[in-house]
Amino acid sequence: MQEKPLMEHSARPVEGSFTIETEPDAARAVLVGTLGLHEFPDFHRALSEVAPDHGLVFDLSGTTQIDTSIAWAIATAQKARAEDGRRAEIVGASRDIGQILDTVTEALPAPEARAKAPGALIAILAGLGQQVVGVRLAMTEFSGVLGLFLSRLAQIIARPRAFRLTALTHHCETVGLQAVPIVSLMAFLIGVVLAFQGSAQLRQFGAEVFVVDLIAISILRELGILLTAIIVAGRTASAFTAAIGSMKMREEIDAMRTLGIDPGHALIVPRVLALILMLPILGLIANLAGLFGGALMSWIELGISPAMFMTRLVEGTDVANVFVGLVKAPVFALLIGVIGCQAGLAVGKTAESLGRMTSSAVVAAIFAVILADALFSIFFQQIGL
Repeated sequence: MQEKPLMEHSARPVEGSFTIETEPDAARAVLVGTLGLHEFPDFHRALSEVAPDHGLVFDLSGTTQIDTSIAWAIATAQKARAEDGRRAEIVGASRDIGQILDTVTEALPAPEARAKAPGALIAILAGLGQQVVGVRLAMTEFSGVLGLFLSRLAQIIARPRAFRLTALTHHCETVGLQAVPIVSLMAFLIGVVLAFQGSAQLRQFGAEVFVVDLIAISILRELGILLTAIIVAGRTASAFTAAIGSMKMREEIDAMRTLGIDPGHALIVPRVLALILMLPILGLIANLAGLFGGALMSWIELGISPAMFMTRLVEGTDVANVFVGLVKAPVFALLIGVIGCQAGLAVGKTAESLGRMTSSAVVAAIFAVILADALFSIFFQQIGL
């Protein structure tokens, strides 16, 4: 059968040219002269126009020289045909041209093997394992920051002159005094809600007077300090993370170390210690505000006068309830402060990392507070307190 030319491209005849002819099941590319980067666009386009089901034969018997661009076009076309099971061969290449083709072919990137997608059960187990490892790493980091705080606190006790009283005062104002309005309002509304809902239920049994016991035990033993700690966790843990994280992003912590300033003394101890000192005070304020709200709603809803409310409160409420509530405060404060500082120290170099760690600190602090409260409840129940 007589060969019919499919197309013919010529570029810079003085330097070189090529033709591509077709047969029933193959195409033949004949290269003549010296071909380089000037001929590459036309040559590459011509190869791409060859039907995919056609084999390729490159006739280089009339070629004197090619550069790596032409060699790359030949090598990629040959590789694509070989992967599809089509014929792709080179004939008539001189030794020098063959070496160029071999070098370019060896340099072609190997395709990445696609990993087999895991099954649904494997994916679930893998995700669970990653979460367990993440929790373990978080606990390890928490233990490290907690140990750093305790060691620096011991050094301060041994050398009181190293204590930063100004920083402690500033953080006491930030985490304590500035939080009084929101804590008081929250506790007041909780007392109002407890009195209103309790009166609605106890009225059915003619036991309205016991609403005082309900309010007192709920607020003094559990809700007062728990909700205060949750508010402080959302407000203060995020503030600690943002402040320390911003300093780390700006490399201020590295600068402090360069100047001989210990970040544990300057950043962690004042913040955590201020929280330990102020959270019991905030809890006491929340208890008073909650009792006031409950007394006000009891007076309005049930007609229980403030004097009667106070008498019933003193007679029916054990002081141990106040102790049980307030003894949790330092532990909650330690958890919130250490988690906030740990998240701040874990911030990377980007703003996205700062936002992610701030959110993570709030969630982790609230979860830790609720978990610790549950453990305290079980403990006090076991010892009969």
